[in-house]
Amino acid sequence: MPSSEPTFAELLAGCTRSAVHLEMRDQYGVSDEADGLSAWLRTGQRDTDPASEHWAPWVDLISSAVVRGVVVRRARIVSEPVTDYIRYEHAGTVVNVHSGEHVRWLPRRRASDIALPGNDFWLFDDRVIRWNHFSGDGAWAGQEISDAPSAAKLCSEAFEAVWARAVPHDQYEIH
Repeated sequence: MPSSEPTFAELLAGCTRSAVHLEMRDQYGVSDEADGLSAWLRTGQRDTDPASEHWAPWVDLISSAVVRGVVVRRARIVSEPVTDYIRYEHAGTVVNVHSGEHVRWLPRRRASDIALPGNDFWLFDDRVIRWNHFSGDGAWAGQEISDAPSAAKLCSEAFEAVWARAVPHDQYEIH
């Protein structure tokens, strides 16, 4: 049975101005990252080749949106000292930047007075939200799409407040 919810690629394809992503977890247990994370923990080496099998689909998706004029921004709220997972994520962020994303990091202690939604999200053109749900151990638990104006306003205001305080990727030092 086909899903009635649009995929991420469809949401991004329909986007005309902006796509913002707020990540607030210190650990994700997403199955397609397990091998890469395990290898990185053993060797300290991370796949940062934009043309690799892992990264190419993402790079193509984001860079095609950027070429159309969509501004793609990602902000990550992280606890310090950071987890091994966040170190791994930081090591691969050069590819996100290569694809055209603007990425910033905000130490959690600097986010205490920001009203934040309960879940990570993507917000497309300040109106459509893709909530990302995760289980307690960080495993992917699905998505939910919303165009509720009050939720979109909360997400937009939260993201902009985080963005204003966050440190650009090339200036953020892992602690």
